[in-house]
Amino acid sequence: MLRTPTGGAGHGTATAGDRLVSIGTVLNQLRDEFPEVTISKIRFLEAEGLVEPRRTASGYRKFSPQDVERLALILRMQRDHYLPLKVIREHLDALARGEQVKLPSPSPQRDLLDGAWEPESDRPTAARVGRAELLASAEVSEEELAEWESYGLIAAGAEGGYDAETVTVARLVADLGRFGLEPRHLRAVKAAADREAGLVEQVVAPLRRHRNPQTRAHAEATARELAGLSVRLHAALVQTALGIRLQ
Repeated sequence: MLRTPTGGAGHGTATAGDRLVSIGTVLNQLRDEFPEVTISKIRFLEAEGLVEPRRTASGYRKFSPQDVERLALILRMQRDHYLPLKVIREHLDALARGEQVKLPSPSPQRDLLDGAWEPESDRPTAARVGRAELLASAEVSEEELAEWESYGLIAAGAEGGYDAETVTVARLVADLGRFGLEPRHLRAVKAAADREAGLVEQVVAPLRRHRNPQTRAHAEATARELAGLSVRLHAALVQTALGIRLQ
């Protein structure tokens, strides 16, 4: 059961006696419990509206003790319960209304400590399909799929078959092909995606090597979050380059 944090997401709740601190000080205060936290992470949570520090006249962030407590609560909900930001926001809003919030059991974390947890992508899943099903889903021929594979756009999993993400890639490649974009044209897109994945890996690799099992488990959630941000950035850059606004 969660307790209501003192103060909300900023909103001027700090009293005159509260000591406001910089984002660097906040980072140092949080890192004892959350060694994976970064300034970028704190800024991201601010951008998502989960915390609202005060700003000085020159634009510097200043955090109250209530802001730091709120950040710690958010990070615990991510680390211990694997909650997405939308759900965390709903829980915080409920707490602000004085409601009691019951969090789900952090069973994946306990399973990890027992050595029984596997990453979701490694588990058998109904979403994994065979080659014939992939061809039918993307509505393409065997020759077209073989060409995609030759360019590295599509690849079967280590245990055979194709996961849901690969099915999505196949459909998108097929859709782009209807506009005359061939696999050779998409090599640059694949290379850019690989570079973005490499950047994400640089961030999460230290977390995966951490001695703390919780931190290692949190690496996958961090990777997903960074991947989502990367996709959003890529889309925004493409739209900006084309001078268009997608609805």
